[in-house]
Order: sequence, then structure tokens, then C-alpha cells
Amino acid sequence: MVLRRGARWAAGATAAVCMALLLGPGAPAGDVPLAGRPAGEAVPERVATWNICNPCGGSGLDFGRAKEIAAIAPQVIGLQEACVRDVEQIRRHLEEVYGLVYRVEYGTVLRNWNRCGGLPWRPGGYGQAILSAAPMTERMNVAYPDGGSEDRGYLAVTTLVGGRPVRVFNTHLAERRQPQARAGQVRVLAAEVARHERAIVLGDFNAVPQAPELGPMWALATDADPGCRPAAAGGVADTCTATTDWNSTFDYVFLRGITPRTHRVRPSPYSDHHVLYTDLNRG
Repeated sequence: MVLRRGARWAAGATAAVCMALLLGPGAPAGDVPLAGRPAGEAVPERVATWNICNPCGGSGLDFGRAKEIAAIAPQVIGLQEACVRDVEQIRRHLEEVYGLVYRVEYGTVLRNWNRCGGLPWRPGGYGQAILSAAPMTERMNVAYPDGGSEDRGYLAVTTLVGGRPVRVFNTHLAERRQPQARAGQVRVLAAEVARHERAIVLGDFNAVPQAPELGPMWALATDADPGCRPAAAGGVADTCTATTDWNSTFDYVFLRGITPRTHRVRPSPYSDHHVLYTDLNRG
């Protein structure tokens, strides 16, 4: 039986109440989207990035991922290692359980049956995804000329953050032991970012801040983490908040023409990367 949209929402709302009673208090009050804000409303100046880990096992994985996103209710979130089928499940949970409605754009870089399901002759899409509470336009999906050991690329859209239009990029660079491939990828990405006075670059760069290949990004933008900068010549790198289970800083919110107000990292049991999010200053 297929429920109508209204019936699905009611069932989801009932499930949310039951879960709240069963689970009790969860995230800190400042992270709960309902705290001081109407239900189902995203935080308009909040952006986030999260490598959701694929392949990762476990039951209820997409429901757990939706719960993590709902806890911070960002206006925009970039997801990496994202299968289309998983993102669709996450969006459904966000709407039916939490009342959060997101548009989606996909930056598929490969199709993989073993990883993303589907049929051998029609495998599921894998790559990046951007969820936005506001409509998105001018989508651009670019595969890097050299992806390293696996195809990689970036996805870009124009949308509203804090009530103002901004170009948003979401990327996943080559694996950590492939700095030469990453260097070429950063050059491609930076050349496009440089065309925009206001830009937000989200993603898993698979490199620590002082890695030489990130130089072109640091020349264009600053990280939302105020204590995170590459090391000066002969100096020691500033303290950066770790964004992975192995205590490395691989995930970034780079800002161009925009300043951050807050920066937070939220460890999650649903991925080996943490959820990274920031609230931006308006204006």
C-alpha cells in the first residue's frame, strides 16, 4: 500500500514522537532544529559537509544519517561517498520524520552495482550530493581529468544561504596516498572557485591543512575553523579540529567573500568522518 503525502507525513510525525519518548534527550539543545525554531525549518545561515562513508554496514544507517542531519538542520549540506538510493532514503526520513524538506542535486562520478545497488546493467549512481532547503540553479558536475584510483569530481550549484545567493561547491579529492592526483584536482577546482566573489567550498579533501597540494585553495579562501591554517614557512601548523575517526583534519568548509560566526564538529557513529558545520555571518 502506498500512502498519500499527507498520510506519510502523519505517520512520520507519529514515529518521531515515539522515538523521542523511547530515546529521551539526545543532541545538545543548541543542535536540535526545534529549539527556538519552528519544526521543519532549516537554519538559514548554516552550511555543513559530511562524508557519509561507503561502503559502511549496519542496520538503520540511512535513518541514523537523517537523524544526524536533522539535529543541526543546515540550510545546505554537501555529502560525499553518496549513493543516489541512500540520499533518497535520507531525504525521505528528513521530510517524513523531521518535517525538513530538502531539494537535491547529484554529482555522480561513477555507477557501481556492488556499492550502490540497482541492476548490473543499470547500476546506482555514486559521488557527491548537495541538499538545500532553497531551490538550486546552474548545476555543474565536473569529473576531474585524473581521479586517482577512483573517479572523483566536484558538484556546484547556486542557492540561497542566509537569504543571499552564493555559489556552493562540493568535492571529494583523491585518496590520502595520492597527493599528485589531488594537486591536479585542486587546480581544476580553484580555477572555477576563483570566478566567484562569494563561494562556499565543502568537501573531503583527503589532506591535512599543511599539505602542499591545498595551496591554491588557501590562496583563494579561508577555512571556517578559525584555528585552522596551513603552517607558515618554517613554522608549526595551527591547531585544527580533527574531522575523522583517525584524528586527521580532512574535511573543510572553505569560504570566499563570506565570514564564519561559529564552527562545530559533530562525531557520528554512522560514518568514519564527523559532521562539520558552520553558521555564517550575514551580509
